[in-house]
Amino acid sequence: MRPFPEPDPGEPALGSPGRYLLWLAAAHRASAVLAVGYGVLCTLAQAFVPAAIGRGVDRGLVAGDRGALVAWCAVVLGLGVVQAVTGTLRDRCSVTNRFGAAYRTMQLVTRKTARLGAELPRRVSAGAVVSVGATDITRIGAALESTARGGGAVVSVAVVAGVMLTVSWQLGLVALVGVPLSAAAVAALMRLLHTRQHGLRKEQGALADLAVDIVDGLRVLRGIGGERVFADRYRERSQRVRHEGVRVAGVESSVAAGRLLLPGLLVAVIVWLGAHLVGTGRMSPGALVAFYGYAVFLAEQLRRATSMVDQLTRALVAARMVTDLLAMEPALGSGDRDLDAEAARGPLRDPGSGLEIPPGRFVAVACDRPDDMLLLADRLGRYVDSPVTLGGTPLAEFPLAEVRRRILVVDHDARLFSGGLAAQLDPHGRAGGGAGGSADGSADGGAGGGAGGSAAFGADGGTAGGADRLRRALDTASAHDVVEALPEGLDQEITGGREFSGGQRQRLHLVRALLADPDTLVLVEPTSALDAHTEARIAERLGAHRRGRSTVVFTTSPILLDRADHVVLVEAGTVVAEGRHGELLADARYRAVVTREVTVA
Repeated sequence: MRPFPEPDPGEPALGSPGRYLLWLAAAHRASAVLAVGYGVLCTLAQAFVPAAIGRGVDRGLVAGDRGALVAWCAVVLGLGVVQAVTGTLRDRCSVTNRFGAAYRTMQLVTRKTARLGAELPRRVSAGAVVSVGATDITRIGAALESTARGGGAVVSVAVVAGVMLTVSWQLGLVALVGVPLSAAAVAALMRLLHTRQHGLRKEQGALADLAVDIVDGLRVLRGIGGERVFADRYRERSQRVRHEGVRVAGVESSVAAGRLLLPGLLVAVIVWLGAHLVGTGRMSPGALVAFYGYAVFLAEQLRRATSMVDQLTRALVAARMVTDLLAMEPALGSGDRDLDAEAARGPLRDPGSGLEIPPGRFVAVACDRPDDMLLLADRLGRYVDSPVTLGGTPLAEFPLAEVRRRILVVDHDARLFSGGLAAQLDPHGRAGGGAGGSADGSADGGAGGGAGGSAAFGADGGTAGGADRLRRALDTASAHDVVEALPEGLDQEITGGREFSGGQRQRLHLVRALLADPDTLVLVEPTSALDAHTEARIAERLGAHRRGRSTVVFTTSPILLDRADHVVLVEAGTVVAEGRHGELLADARYRAVVTREVTVA
């Protein structure tokens, strides 16, 4: 069996959807050629069965020759065996093509989304990405699978038509004219179907976007009583999808009718003409039986060929969505200047706003506009192009991957993925291998707890050291109670964090950030969903935990601001005041932001 996925999916051809599908077929050249070859052999073996039966009728039954009858029955049996063997091999290769194309496309999409990183949600909707993974990849795989049966059908139709012309030019001509006409009629419907499917695909993507937005903001909607408004929007959008679906179904029903009606009419015409030729003595009974079998065979192969066209049509629509995503390139360039540990601990400065983060300090930034928090955080982390410098050198001159490793931004878009909680909090195993155990580092099941116990904390230079790092991060984020409330502790399988409240997710995001231990940690409103007591515990411990490392917290919480080494006030995107929290309280502008004090002119 061929293993999937491939170690390297390669570089795809993105010139057009058709070129992408051809590139996929070329990437699985051996199995694709074998699948079509076996498909041709299988359908040809099936095509010759009517001829063998006709010969058996004429030379065995009509002539009364038992030996000839047995011989031709053996030929029919042999053709059946060839059909069975080649059909099995064809399906095996076809499934290889299907999964190979699907996995390869999934690898390419995953690689591209990872490269785009934080740019992805700004350039592509979540619904569009979900639709690519859930629908488009499956259709591309199904199209490559259909080429084996469809290719065999096309070749066998040509062969059978040639045989029919040799035996009776009248019936052969009917077949040669009728098959292309039927195919042309169905192809015209396919083009219309292609257009309708493209429209349906766009509406489905928009509906998926709306569904994602509703799910993400469900708690907020309930808090402000907005469920009905969004329910009405979803209902309206879903009706548009239904309308497009009905239009597509109308064309699909016409295609299905054409697949049955046109080949059926062709069979009826061939049988009627054949019966007329037998009645006038110009054709033998066995030949009529053979021609009837040919007609039925051609009808089936025509359906297979049109089915292949249908699958390829759907795949072209899907491939367009995939190639549009794969053609995207990161807007941010990556430099090549070395970013060593010493340079990473230099001052981080944003000339546009005047914000400067001294190395090794706990700095809090209060902004009068919430949008400025996100913008400045993105600038400091180089998620947008900006003139921000680190140690006097523009961030743009450093490799982007190294900037991401040295400067970590945790904002409202932070997510927990599905899987074990320990792996979500420490995906790189910095706390000792990413294994579970309880929140205090002890193993469930004692010393024999295996990979799930405390013995797993060894990648950090020892079991105790790794467990201590995790325990300390949980302490700082005041998240012990979150882990202890889970039946399996850190080994608990979570579903994207949906089982946690907003405040619990914030604390787990902070644990993950602390375990990453970047040179500069940028937090955006990390305690906005917490009660005052929990927030106070985190504010008291955060500075000590990050001692010697730069920490930037964008917040207007007096509790956090009071614990910071240095506080910066940003007004209209520009630094207007700096100092300690107590000192800045004398500034009316600062009080207006932090204490919501309104100054009456």
